[in-house]
Amino acid sequence: MQQKRIAIIGAGIAGMALAILARKQGHEVQVYERAATHTTMGAGVTLWPNAMYVLHKMGLAQQVIRAGGTPESLCQYDRSGNRQTTLDIGELNRHCGYASVTILRRDLIRILGEALTELGVAIKFATSVTCKEVDSLRKANDLVVGADGRMQSVVRRLLFAEAGTPRYQGFINVIGVSKLRPATLANHIGDFRHPTERFGIVPVRPGICYWAGAWRTSLDESRTQHDWLGELRLRFGGWAEAVQAVLRHPEPESVRPIFVHDLDPLPYWHQDNMVLIGDAAHASLPTSGQGACQALEDAWQLACLMSQQGQLSAVLSQFYRQRIEKTTMAQHVGRQLAQQLFSGQSDEPATHPAMSLAQLSQLWMQGLDE
Repeated sequence: MQQKRIAIIGAGIAGMALAILARKQGHEVQVYERAATHTTMGAGVTLWPNAMYVLHKMGLAQQVIRAGGTPESLCQYDRSGNRQTTLDIGELNRHCGYASVTILRRDLIRILGEALTELGVAIKFATSVTCKEVDSLRKANDLVVGADGRMQSVVRRLLFAEAGTPRYQGFINVIGVSKLRPATLANHIGDFRHPTERFGIVPVRPGICYWAGAWRTSLDESRTQHDWLGELRLRFGGWAEAVQAVLRHPEPESVRPIFVHDLDPLPYWHQDNMVLIGDAAHASLPTSGQGACQALEDAWQLACLMSQQGQLSAVLSQFYRQRIEKTTMAQHVGRQLAQQLFSGQSDEPATHPAMSLAQLSQLWMQGLDE
């Protein structure tokens, strides 16, 4: 495809990744971000091998590995700390051919932002793009990309109006970052569960982790950060010592509530020269474990298609066809696990659908062959 003028609305993971890839292909790229600076919504992310495949192709994998951690396993516990199941992440990585990395979101955003700066792309911060301004961007650019998030995507609103409204799924994640004693959980992701409640702890670098406490609740945005931290300590007060350890000394500015919304699968992501990617297109619940991973896959797949000769309309149609099955699966898996976790209808441990590590590897790496 010949050099294009591309406007990307949103400087999150999907938007910046696409901007990097498109700029490397020689396209002229402009990125618009409503926030005044880089935002770090979400304490951290786990980049499974499919995400690390993309970061490897972007030339950023080693930077991400240096800034993050490489967990050995994911262990599920009851609230008292008795181990229930173990997923061998090292073996999964061997099947996939790429590492799994845990990283603070602020570090991942920094790495992407620095790569973008090195390519000469300056983000226009504090720039809220309205529906009218999207129309102007469409006239001035060959492609307008809506990478503007799950909650307030102006591009999705233009495509779908009320039909594309995110749906609250009835539970909250209160997230944060804390210091972590080296002996706590060793190098294992800890997933502590009790009917209708969950607490996850993800070690990153030695001495630091990110975490999330989750439970079913009505949507109430009137409470303060201090209120939520108090409820965390009360609700999880009798849980395992690892949970208590991270709640004793969180980074105060990192604690925040997220009322978890997702999207129903959309029938299309594009119209004329406008396309959605990332959470704006297919936001899944955090229980899917694939939000950031699928955002990176979007950027990679769209950039690969743009590198081929062809009409833009055909590229965008093919992009949707290539991605919709996998992103819909992530949405459905996230909802299924959330229902098991938070419905309170069963005392059985909630699990992902049973599959071997080889099958999981095949599922995650699907569609990434060049």
